[in-house]
Amino acid sequence: MTLNNTKKYIVRIIITCLAFFLIIINANTENVSKAYPSPSIPRSWTVGSNLAYSMNLLATSNKNQKNTVRILFYGQSITRSNWWQLLMSELNSRYPQADIVAKNLAIGGFASQRLILQTERDILNFYPDLIIFHVYGAHDKYEEIIQKMRSLTTADILIQTDHIKGDQNLSQADFGWTAFMNEYFLKKIANKYKCELADIRYWWRRYLLEHDYPPNQLLSDNVHLNDHGNYLMAKLVGAFLKYNFFARNPYKNRVINYELDKDITWQNNRLKLSFFGNRVDAIASLLGDDLAEILIDGKHPSELSNLYLFTRANYSDNIDWPWEVSAPIYISWQTPPIAEDWQINILEVDDSIQPIQFTFELIGSVTGYDGIGNNQEKFISNSGRVVIEAEHWWLKKSSTQLSPIKPGYPLNFRSQLLGVDVYESPKFIGFDRENIVTLAKGLENTNHTL
Repeated sequence: MTLNNTKKYIVRIIITCLAFFLIIINANTENVSKAYPSPSIPRSWTVGSNLAYSMNLLATSNKNQKNTVRILFYGQSITRSNWWQLLMSELNSRYPQADIVAKNLAIGGFASQRLILQTERDILNFYPDLIIFHVYGAHDKYEEIIQKMRSLTTADILIQTDHIKGDQNLSQADFGWTAFMNEYFLKKIANKYKCELADIRYWWRRYLLEHDYPPNQLLSDNVHLNDHGNYLMAKLVGAFLKYNFFARNPYKNRVINYELDKDITWQNNRLKLSFFGNRVDAIASLLGDDLAEILIDGKHPSELSNLYLFTRANYSDNIDWPWEVSAPIYISWQTPPIAEDWQINILEVDDSIQPIQFTFELIGSVTGYDGIGNNQEKFISNSGRVVIEAEHWWLKKSSTQLSPIKPGYPLNFRSQLLGVDVYESPKFIGFDRENIVTLAKGLENTNHTL
């Protein structure tokens, strides 16, 4: 298979030690902003100093080049609150010529020691340019999450300090764990991993004191945000998302473009490139019906086991996952997977005890019937392509919900290949946008040959 080398192509190599699509809800912030007093916001020359990569993509977008900027909101229920939609509305207004794709993969109730199990799958799949992050929980697992973000992506990372809870005495300084995390640990982590630190706690406290509000003025309970709190959170986080002319990209070679006939050349219908990184995109400047066989380190991407991940079972943007679906929160493999759809079918259920016990069967769209298991012990499918630990079944639910687990209940997920064995010319999306085919993402972050 050959590629018409009279056309211009760019191979983009993603360098650093990374996709679900979401329609952004454009919340109407005009009326909201009129309902509440505006906060004081940080105006230091250092604001945005660790966001040089993503903010430059936003700020340099124009009518001839609409840069795609992928923004991931990640964490727990605080991040799931609708302030992120208010913020996206503001960013879309601020940068109307950027092609912003946003996704919120925060999981309510998942502190850092649980969220760490989800991070690699969620991060690699979406592969953001900017991550906005807040989570409670163990500080060592918090750092592991940041390490994964740094090693799996090329993203800028903005981390938030905690807002003020309802039982906080505003006249009293923070102490204990709260002081350790917000005054020491998060600052240390931000400095160590070159993250932007949004000190929400300082500006939140200042807002309450300036307007003589009790902490619960902004909350629906002791911790979760009401409409006023969502307004303030959107404004404060947005204040840190600034293009800083003086900012210097600490990982300036995180993304490198190679242009055909300038940096790399075809020889006898073959193109060879050595690179260091974990992702390769092909960007077509002109479109056609070209085909090219892809090899990385002498193998097709489908032969590289670390280019596969399992999607969230029964996930959609409109549900509170995994609370509403009783899905396994982590799925692994013993035998390298292949790209296929999977379905777990619940067979028998004993709900006379809690948590409920049940048996299930597993069927793959390519593998076929792959065994019977139960939620009380480790399940290894007949092929070894699916492994589920007993403790990774999430069976908790809210007090107002009935468990969906019953005979015949299906759980659907996919083992997904993060790449292609054959390049095909991409669908045309406009002269002002990059027409991209991702050849591979999730490679070990080391030297490779394309």
